Amino acid sequence: MTPSLTAAQLAERHRDTLDTALETLRSRAYWSPHPEHPKAYGEEHGSLDAAQGLEAFTRLRDARFELGQPGTDGWTGGEVSPYGFELGITYPHADPDVLLPAMRDAVPAWRSAGPERRALVCLEILARIGAATHAFAHAVMHTSGQAFMMALQAGGPHAQDRGLEAVAYAYAEQTRTPGRAHWSKPQGKRDPLELDKEFVAVPRGISLLIGCNTFPTWNGFPGLFASLATGNPVLVKPHPRAVLPLAMTVRTAREVLAEAGFDPNLVALAAERDGEGIAKDLALRPEIRIIDYTGSTGFGDWLEANALQAQVYTEKAGVNTIVIDSTDDYRGMLGNLAFSLSLYSGQMCTTPQNLLIPRGGIDTDDGHKSYDEVVSDLAAAVDKLLGDDARAVGLLGAIVNPQVGERIDAASSMGEVALASRRVPHPEFPDATVRTPVIVKLDAARAEDATAYRSECFGPVSFAVAVDSTADAIALLRTTVREQGAMTVGGYTTSAEVETELADACLDECAQLSLNLTGGVFVNQTAAFSDFHGSGGNPAANAALTDGAFVANRFRTVEIRRPA
Repeated sequence: MTPSLTAAQLAERHRDTLDTALETLRSRAYWSPHPEHPKAYGEEHGSLDAAQGLEAFTRLRDARFELGQPGTDGWTGGEVSPYGFELGITYPHADPDVLLPAMRDAVPAWRSAGPERRALVCLEILARIGAATHAFAHAVMHTSGQAFMMALQAGGPHAQDRGLEAVAYAYAEQTRTPGRAHWSKPQGKRDPLELDKEFVAVPRGISLLIGCNTFPTWNGFPGLFASLATGNPVLVKPHPRAVLPLAMTVRTAREVLAEAGFDPNLVALAAERDGEGIAKDLALRPEIRIIDYTGSTGFGDWLEANALQAQVYTEKAGVNTIVIDSTDDYRGMLGNLAFSLSLYSGQMCTTPQNLLIPRGGIDTDDGHKSYDEVVSDLAAAVDKLLGDDARAVGLLGAIVNPQVGERIDAASSMGEVALASRRVPHPEFPDATVRTPVIVKLDAARAEDATAYRSECFGPVSFAVAVDSTADAIALLRTTVREQGAMTVGGYTTSAEVETELADACLDECAQLSLNLTGGVFVNQTAAFSDFHGSGGNPAANAALTDGAFVANRFRTVEIRRPA
């Protein structure tokens, strides 16, 4: 059957985008082909506008999500929006004994397509997803609890950027070795030895993507597209509370693959029944050769220790730390930290948890501030930021699951509460649970406080930890990163010496550092093509989003030699 989407059409549409992405990986400059503003979408741009996106999401509710993939042995669902209503969507439940062989059968033609065509097909998938950004925004919002604007931006263009970034890295790594080479070895007076050599990027096998609840697309797209672009089929196992965004991704990918003349079973969905826990079973199957996982440390550690037949990429949990030594913009520091603690109710793997503050206070442009003053002023900055309920719900979103609410309630028993959490009514969704951050004062000199600040407390819970000195803060930073890991580290200082000590600590312990952020860039945000999300060098994650190492081991190079 002649494909309706030819190689020439794909090249015309996407080759320039791929070239720009490759150049931006080298320059680390700002670039994105995916607009952030909601009004940038609509019929004149070949995409869904706001009303059409909501309509598309509404049509998906209370219905079966058909995919046409083999091995369907029933239907399953049960997602409930954190904003208080059931989605009512059911998804195909797959028999892996039928589905996995079908996925393996799809490999030869996809492998033969080569790195460029695979990359361009992936870019077409991303373009189709981008055209449906408004629909994806509602899907992400009502599975993760993100506020709409964050769901649109982080779940849409920012996630698409990360997917494109992975495709570009995959293409670069696969084409680092030429596809063909002529080899000639001189032999003096005799004729040279001559061979023609062919080098083929060969996929490892089926890739299993284990999705997360909070950022299903942002955390899911890098692994999905890194594997697909390197020739591997991808089985997508979403979090049971956040199936829809990745199911929409799978459907789009299958449609594009079929139009481009490839077997759509290169991408398939593995939705699970309530309490089924299929991730463990799938992770140990011999067909699974790559695993991408975002979630709890416990299961991530289990995957690394047990899924030995697979190359495992994990993003787990860590203790993100801010060292506050001094600042020349006190109000800017407080405002920046208040936003970082509040965004998406702290339900981000990059949200600061430990704020290490010398008990003798800090020097600022507003005079010397005691430890108590710093904590009190930060609490006031959070209160001011979230004082208007309408603004607050747009920044906080909804609490994603009851466990986060339980941690908020338990925080008051850990120490002196400097800022209590309050419930915020949502004007549009009265059944949503919206909570403001809680800040608890702890002391590094009290052994009983260590249990709290030395382990992750996921959600809008932060600890203002009094330390004897900045040197002690940096020593504690080193220990927590080494033992618990960190996705982000921040520091505020006017001292070049302290800045060097902070940088040395993060270089030694392999953690990403942000210094003196006081404006519109925040420690818990990263930009594709420029920032690395995680380092892969501490216990919080064994991989970085995205670098060459994230894609290079998803394929091997096989050589075919022939006499010239």
